[in-house]
Amino acid sequence: MATPIIMPRQGQSVESCIISNWAKKVGDKVAEGDTLFTYETDKATFDEEAKISGTLLAIFFNEGDDVPCLTNVCVIGQPGESFAEFDPNGAAKAASAQEAPKAEEPKAEAPKAAAAAPAQPAGPKSDANVVIMPRQGQSVESCIISKWNVKVGDNVKVGDNLFTYETDKATFDEESKFEGTVLAIFAKEGDDVPCLQNVAVIGKPGDSFAEFDPSGAAQAAAPAQTAETVAAPAQAAPAATAQPVVAPGERHFVSPRARNFAERAGVNTDFVVGTGAEGRVIEKDVKDFIAAGGNTTYAAAQAAKAGMTGTAFAGKIGVDDLTAKAAPAAEPAKAEPAKAAAEPVKAAETAADYEDVKIPNIRKVISRSMHASLSTMAQLTLNASFDATNIMEFRRQLKEVKDKLGLANVTINDIILYAVSRTILNHKDCNANFIEDGTVMRYFKNVHLGIAVDTPRGLMVPTLRNANLKSLNDISTEAKALATAAQGGTINPDDLKGATITVTNLGTMGIESFTPVINPPQTCILGVNTLQTRVKSEAGVLKTYQAMTLSLTFDHRALDGAPAARFLQELCKNLENFTMLLIK
Repeated sequence: MATPIIMPRQGQSVESCIISNWAKKVGDKVAEGDTLFTYETDKATFDEEAKISGTLLAIFFNEGDDVPCLTNVCVIGQPGESFAEFDPNGAAKAASAQEAPKAEEPKAEAPKAAAAAPAQPAGPKSDANVVIMPRQGQSVESCIISKWNVKVGDNVKVGDNLFTYETDKATFDEESKFEGTVLAIFAKEGDDVPCLQNVAVIGKPGDSFAEFDPSGAAQAAAPAQTAETVAAPAQAAPAATAQPVVAPGERHFVSPRARNFAERAGVNTDFVVGTGAEGRVIEKDVKDFIAAGGNTTYAAAQAAKAGMTGTAFAGKIGVDDLTAKAAPAAEPAKAEPAKAAAEPVKAAETAADYEDVKIPNIRKVISRSMHASLSTMAQLTLNASFDATNIMEFRRQLKEVKDKLGLANVTINDIILYAVSRTILNHKDCNANFIEDGTVMRYFKNVHLGIAVDTPRGLMVPTLRNANLKSLNDISTEAKALATAAQGGTINPDDLKGATITVTNLGTMGIESFTPVINPPQTCILGVNTLQTRVKSEAGVLKTYQAMTLSLTFDHRALDGAPAARFLQELCKNLENFTMLLIK
């Protein structure tokens, strides 16, 4: 008997999942335990395994479809069995294994088949190799191509650098896994490309590549075409009219994945038509909206019109594009001949006074994060100093024996990281997340230290996980490895999230005190300052010593000044008696 396979529910809050890949096709034999398809929520990716053996009789949804949980997605049974009763739309969308050869006959589903036609090329399959946008971490859905190192017609070898791309955290180089000629390039510099989407094709001159074009038609020129054609991929469809698809106050359903993608792309989902269940906007709808030229910034969304050219980041229609339309019509009437003649001279003088440099993606992310932090939190900073004599002497002793004992080069910052990991568990409000809606405090049982690292691309904060369970030597080794990966642009994006408290050190630059900005949803961030020579009285005798100041910024919404002060007080005490802390 035919058996339907439903879309699982991964948690009570999950209403639907997106099918990212089908591992089987209609007519395939499946055994119990075989992977049928891969699906994803807004948090994770899962494989659905067959629980019965048989033949895959029907598939009701395509890759990329947002399927409501507990809905039938396919049917397994014996060849010839009926499966129409399991079709969630009331009529079978997929032919049975026996009916597959009749696919050329006219059917009621012809319009849908035609819509999918671009993904199925006519003629023999090409021998060319496709280059896809890699996925750097489970949380990364798209990457921006920052530079192409090859062009159509170039010959490449295995290991050659094809292009450089960046996430919101790091930069990567994509090396060629094939040898041959670059036949096509489907995305230009600055494009935000979904992970696993085709970006280029490598093969032999004359090989077909149209079947690999993610838009359904070849966007890049063949090697014989001119360089001008290569540099300009096919134009997108006419811009979508910037009119809201929902009336003011009307509820507009948007999937979590679509909402996250739209926020990164700067798309107002009120202008996106949903094709998911009950008109729900799914990620594919947002991508189609962008591809149709409807990609606008929030500020320009209300006034954007069809046909406008976007000059904002990633080709978005921005406020400047709106005013640019009206300016040419009004300017000639006001311009005087003498003034017009002077304009070239003035422009030449002005051009030499400054240089416009495009802001990199990571800088935009940092600016949004810092602005959101200061705008939404009640931040307050406490400063306290401690006698650093003990840790300075301890480090001096370590330097003398580290080579003999095979130890890492432990720094003052490593010592502070260790002390924080051992102290903060006594102050749970400081090792916590203040959830955005302000209704939940999330307390952590282990300490995941965020370490602020200055990189050529901007500030990054890799996470040293479970620091409270690691030795000082392990903390020192791992912290240096994370910093090196961040500075080299090779760090995994998954290592740049999940911290429970951040430590940032400006003491090496001579900073005596500063106000660090919290990384939400963390409740605290600790700033480390420079060493200073101070004087204190011991038994009536004045003595000099090395003092260090710590600056603790905390979120006053999550904890009060007294709990924050107690954490800082105990931390300073532990650092003054660091060798005793190692014994605990």
